[in-house]
Amino acid sequence: MDKIHFIQTTPEQLAELIKEGVKTELQTLKKELLHENANDEILTREEVCKILSIDPSTLWHWQNKNKIKAYGISGARRYYKRSEIMQALTLLKK
Repeated sequence: MDKIHFIQTTPEQLAELIKEGVKTELQTLKKELLHENANDEILTREEVCKILSIDPSTLWHWQNKNKIKAYGISGARRYYKRSEIMQALTLLKK
């Protein structure tokens, strides 16, 4: 294991350097997580159909076959997560 020597560094200065390093890493992680979650936009049926260029009946069939996950609060309204719609798209073999 390598040894690191801090010459003319007080324990308080070392603690501050560590604190700043951790703070910087946490801010970077927060930005990355927020960027990933930006794709979790909530979409309506109409928006999903428009994005995928499909008929609402096709969306209904895919939903019943668990190809696409739908969310709802109450009633007949259904909502979809953009990230899950994008994940549902698969690469076709040539």
